[in-house]
Amino acid sequence: MAGTPGGEATQESPGPFPVVVNLRSIGVPFAWWREQALRLEAAGYAGVATWDHFVSRGARNDPVLEAWTTLAAIGGATTRLGLMTFVANVMNRHPAVLARMAATLQEATGGRLILGLGIGGHPAEHRAYGIPFPDVPERVARLEEAVAVLRALWLGGPATRPSPFYPLLDAHAFPVPVPPPPITIGAESRPGVELAARVGDGWTTPAAMLAERLPAYLDALAAAGKNRSAQRVLVAFDVPRSASLAGSPWVGDPAAAAAEWVSAGADGAVVGANTTADVDLLVAAAERG
Repeated sequence: MAGTPGGEATQESPGPFPVVVNLRSIGVPFAWWREQALRLEAAGYAGVATWDHFVSRGARNDPVLEAWTTLAAIGGATTRLGLMTFVANVMNRHPAVLARMAATLQEATGGRLILGLGIGGHPAEHRAYGIPFPDVPERVARLEEAVAVLRALWLGGPATRPSPFYPLLDAHAFPVPVPPPPITIGAESRPGVELAARVGDGWTTPAAMLAERLPAYLDALAAAGKNRSAQRVLVAFDVPRSASLAGSPWVGDPAAAAAEWVSAGADGAVVGANTTADVDLLVAAAERG
């Protein structure tokens, strides 16, 4: 289960199958999040991920940890653990600000960041915070433009580029991240998958969607002249708030689960964990080897 979650994928020699654990950020204190992240690092997991929500999908007064400050604090408390946004909502932060945040965290943690990015899908929190929530086509267009802004600024500048959403004029940005954080696009629809292939360094999708959408992703990679071996496809296993990881193959026989998903075309997994009991199961599975 160890491995570098953002490292280069190689279909001929896949190496360790990285498992990133998506720890629940809603209704939990930071002290709990930190404790579980440290346990997962000690157990050998490749990384931890956090949702990018401001408001719970359940009770509106549920506490919610902010994604980037959580990852920054965890990055300072760990030495090896990968750090992933799963996924950052493109509407929540101007991409120039996001570029600066991601570059700083990448330098501070020695290159452990994966920037998961998506178009967002929780309109209630946008209404609550007064954040615009345009229709899907505009959010997709903003996502594509945001990736272009990130890549331009991660070169240090000066960057000048016209854009209907995020124009840059002689923009500088330091530190320059070395290497730049890989950008993994979360997508389920065919247009989203094609966008992930065109502009991303990887693609994240619910596990149930992989077989249906992988051919479109591979076709779009080929059309863009991109090498599959340089991309990373991550399959996501969400756990409903009231559910448990008990009975999951990721705690029963993770080696077999990894082999199954490698055969299906995946390079790694993002596995949800809601409770201490879920993390107990993951740690025990790692200890069994």
